[in-house]
Amino acid sequence: MAERIPATTISGEDWSLDDLTGRVHEDVLIRDIDASETTSTSGTAFTDCVFREVRFNLAEYTGAAFTNCTFANCVFFGATLVDCKFVGSTFERCTFDRMIVRGGDWSFVKLAGADLRNASFEDARMREADLSGTRCSGAKLVKLDLAGASFDRGDFEKCDLRGSDVSSMDPWTVKLGRAIVDWQQAVTLASGMGLDVRAD
Repeated sequence: MAERIPATTISGEDWSLDDLTGRVHEDVLIRDIDASETTSTSGTAFTDCVFREVRFNLAEYTGAAFTNCTFANCVFFGATLVDCKFVGSTFERCTFDRMIVRGGDWSFVKLAGADLRNASFEDARMREADLSGTRCSGAKLVKLDLAGASFDRGDFEKCDLRGSDVSSMDPWTVKLGRAIVDWQQAVTLASGMGLDVRAD
């Protein structure tokens, strides 16, 4: 299938330190933009947009929406995303060092192969997210709604998974050494390995 070409392009601009509150874009290619330390408190909405080589270093967004967007070769170093919406978005060759996600809806996102080792996700909805092949060793993925998510070939060693839905995780197809889980998750994973878990 041919790659969709957005209707308009924004390229080479410097958005660093800008307040993006209320900014709305649809079907736009946003390329080679410095969005470092940008902020948004409400009303920011990007729909069906493509972000290429955009730097979101230390950005702080609350309630922003990036719906069905594609992010390619973007940098999210130190970004803080609170109650944001990324439903249906795809991430390709992006970096997420020290990124913090609190709340929001990341359902149906495609993060296959992403390096999330130094990222933190908490209290977010991530139903049917594609986390196959992700590197999450040492990451914080707590209290996430991961119902129906794909985990195959993912590395979750030493990952904090407490409170997250791991019902669709096949423990035989992922790395889980020294992962941090709660009792309910331990029972779910043990059952997935074919063990007969009993209370006494």
